[in-house]
Amino acid sequence: MNNPAPIAASLAALRARIAAAAPGRAVTLIAVSKTQPSAAIIEALAAGQLVFGENRVQEAATKFPDLRITHPDIDLHCIGALQSNKARDAVLLFDQIESLDRPKLADALAEAADREGTLPYLLVQVNIGDEPQKAGIARADADNFITAMRARFGEKLHGLMAIPPVGHDPKPYFRDLVAMADHHGLPIRSIGMSDDFEVAIECGATQVRIGSALFGARAPIINSP
Repeated sequence: MNNPAPIAASLAALRARIAAAAPGRAVTLIAVSKTQPSAAIIEALAAGQLVFGENRVQEAATKFPDLRITHPDIDLHCIGALQSNKARDAVLLFDQIESLDRPKLADALAEAADREGTLPYLLVQVNIGDEPQKAGIARADADNFITAMRARFGEKLHGLMAIPPVGHDPKPYFRDLVAMADHHGLPIRSIGMSDDFEVAIECGATQVRIGSALFGARAPIINSP
């Protein structure tokens, strides 16, 4: 972890910026804790942060079950691409899965939910920039897919998530995602990260995913020769 300011101070500053960007409405800060050690998460918990986002099922499973013993109100979100064969683990571990993007994954989540008797809230991830390297349902297929998922999962289908293309003005993409959520009557719009969350809030975000601005820049991963 490389954060020159204590996490509590960074968190207070972020909350103030979110409040200023969203006067009169609530916006949830998702602390992106992927690659962060449990000690950093504990520091955030001590400062009152309860909502966290993890990319990988395996990593989240090594950190959060123990933390839930002392902090049962933790709200854990899966914000990374989810493999269908990890659906059962994800259903048992997460409170919200933000990366529903294909029928095969929907089938796996429904099967896991039937078996385990529980289902997290779900967000459809939209590939809002139609980037071939990114996960998410293509824009051309999004409306039909969202309608089908709403019919299948009912109120558990809670909203939409998207990541705009890097190097582009994010506003048009954020606005398109919010308009899509409005069209389908979905309340949750998970858009915006450390570099653009205030723009996302201006466009209608209800959740922002913040990692480096809270925990500091992640150390680069150095591959062994």
